[in-house]
Amino acid sequence: MENLLRPLIVVGGSVVLTLVIGWATDFLLRKADEQHHETPLWGLLRRGRIPYQLVLLAALLRGSYDEAQLLESRREGIGQALTLVLIGSTAWLVIRIASAIVETSYSRYAHSRAQRDPARVRRVRTQVTLIMRVVSAIVGVVAAASMLLTFPAFRAAGASLLASAGILGIVAGVAAQSTLSNMFAGFQIAFGDMVRIGDTVVVDGEWGTVEEITLTFLTVRTWDERRLTMPVSYFTSKPFENWSRGTPQMTGTVFWHVDHTAPVDAMREKLRDILRQCPAWDGRAYDLSVTDTTPNTMQVRALVTAKDADDIWTARVTVREQMIRWLTAEHPYALPRVNTSDATPPPSRNGHRPSQDGVPHQQRRYHGSTRPDR
Repeated sequence: MENLLRPLIVVGGSVVLTLVIGWATDFLLRKADEQHHETPLWGLLRRGRIPYQLVLLAALLRGSYDEAQLLESRREGIGQALTLVLIGSTAWLVIRIASAIVETSYSRYAHSRAQRDPARVRRVRTQVTLIMRVVSAIVGVVAAASMLLTFPAFRAAGASLLASAGILGIVAGVAAQSTLSNMFAGFQIAFGDMVRIGDTVVVDGEWGTVEEITLTFLTVRTWDERRLTMPVSYFTSKPFENWSRGTPQMTGTVFWHVDHTAPVDAMREKLRDILRQCPAWDGRAYDLSVTDTTPNTMQVRALVTAKDADDIWTARVTVREQMIRWLTAEHPYALPRVNTSDATPPPSRNGHRPSQDGVPHQQRRYHGSTRPDR
C-alpha cells in the first residue's frame, strides 16, 4: 500500500501545488493589471503562465522524484527528461518575460511620442522587433547548449569541439556568407534608420508598406495585399524609394490628354472646386498646367498635396475621376479626338481651293488630262 500511495502523493502533490501556485500568481497579476491601467506589463506577464507552471512542475518533480521510488530502473532516464523539460521551459519563460518588459517600454514610448514624432516611433518599433529576435535566438542557443551538456557524451567531446571551433567558424562563415551578410544588413537597417516597419516604399516598381523586418528578410505588403519577401541586403545595396522619410507630406501629379480646344482656365477652377470637396487634400497647394503637346492632343498636369502617401493616392484618383466626368458632361469637345479626314483649307483669292501640293483643283491633271473641279 505504501508503494502505491507514495508515488501518488509525490506526483499528485507536485501537480496540485503547481496548479495552485500558477492560479495564485495569475490572480495577483490580474488584480495588478486592473489597478494599474497606465502600464500593460502585468497583463503581458500573464502570457507566461504556461511556461511558468512547466518550470514549477519540472522543478518539483525533479527534486522529489527520488522519494517517489517509481520505476527505479528508469530513474536516470526520467531524471534526464525532467531536466531537459526544466531547461526548455525556463528558456521559454525568460523569453516571455523579456518580451513583456520590452513591449511595455515600447508602448510607453509610443504613447508619449505617437503624435509628435511618428517616424521616430516606427524606428524604435523596428529596433525593438529585431532586438527581441536576437534575444530569443540567444536564449534558444543557450538552452540548446545546456540541454546537450547534460549528456555525458557531449561533455566528454567538449574539449575537442572547442579546439576545432576556430576552423569550424571559418568554414561556417564561408558557407553562410550570404546569410551573415543579410544578418549584418538587418542590424544596419535597424540602427541606421534606413527603413522602418510601417514605411511606405517603392521597390522594383511595386508600391507597398513595410510589414515585417527580420535579421535576414524584409516583407512589403503591396496595395493589392500581396507580400513581397526580399533579403535585407537588397535595401543596403540597391536604391529604393522611401516615401516616409522626413515629413510624411507628399505632392502628387495627375495627367490628362485633352483636345487643343480644352478650356484650361475652367479646368483650373474645377480642380480647385474638386479639392475643396476632397477630405484627402491637406490644403497646402494645387496647380494645373499644360506640360506637353502632340499633333492630336495636349497634356495637362495637375499638382495636389496631401499629408501622407495614403491620402495622396486618394486625392489623385478623386481628381482624375471627377475631372473626366466634368469634361464629359460640360465640355465633351475637350476630350481627345481622332481626325479621320484632312482639314478643309481656306479658299484662295481667285475663289479656288488650293490642293495639298499648291496646284488648284481645276489645273490638277489626272492621267494626262485636265479635269475641272467638281
